[in-house]
Amino acid sequence: MYPARFDYDAPTTLDEALAVLAERGDEARVLAGGQSLIPMMKLRLATPAALVDINRLPGLDHIDEVDGQLRFGALVRHNAIVASALVRDRNAVMAAAAPWIADPLVRNLGTIGGSLAHADPEGDWASVMLACRGEVVATSAGGERVIPVSELITDMFTTSLQPGEILTEVRVPIASRPSGGAYLKLERKVGDYATVAVATRFELDGDGRIADAGIALTSVAPINVQATEAEQALIGESPSDELFAEAAERAAQAANPRSDVRGSAEYKRQVVRVYVRRGLARCHELAAA
Repeated sequence: MYPARFDYDAPTTLDEALAVLAERGDEARVLAGGQSLIPMMKLRLATPAALVDINRLPGLDHIDEVDGQLRFGALVRHNAIVASALVRDRNAVMAAAAPWIADPLVRNLGTIGGSLAHADPEGDWASVMLACRGEVVATSAGGERVIPVSELITDMFTTSLQPGEILTEVRVPIASRPSGGAYLKLERKVGDYATVAVATRFELDGDGRIADAGIALTSVAPINVQATEAEQALIGESPSDELFAEAAERAAQAANPRSDVRGSAEYKRQVVRVYVRRGLARCHELAAA
């Protein structure tokens, strides 16, 4: 099937892109990697009247360390994150998740900004950002605003981005204490959506207790889930198998999966339990190293 007719703009500056978006309002969609939007348009699940292609905009493909944060331009491709020594050194969760994003073809073209703006509950980056307390920068003709990822995604394929805004940057705090992270994903074949995936992260204080923690779940609810009760169960405690099992049970209860061809709801909850325990054990291994 062919997409419905649409206008196409390919601005070469951010100001030009924002001017087009301000003029076209909510009838326009931003095109970055196109790995989700174009298939939806071909199926006519999305029928924007205008596309604003931002791939020619300069300065949106950086990976930098600034003020205790990793900062990613919205046009950073997934494979650039896979290849980044800075990411491998500073953020174990992102380093673990990046090779799991879709398949090699999608990783070459898809972008971290586009993935977060698309808000697919089966997308991996949103769970990673929830676990890591990430935030995004939204830019419009009126200026910038910073949005925690916990407030960015409001529903399935729905975000708090406003008409006229472009997601221009993703920011992730860098741990200041010994830390570890993991991303575990169950998929039927390479490139498939996750049956279940789990992002885990924690930091240790000087006494070896967990000072901060993040746990987020993919594909087990209408949106990516931050398992806050499971996180709170970890903070202030010494890492142990028993503690990890308790957190895993709380995370499983935070999940709301549905039965489908990938498995029953209870099977998916059990995968959450197993992956949270394994992920936290990996966090401990890395943080104690």
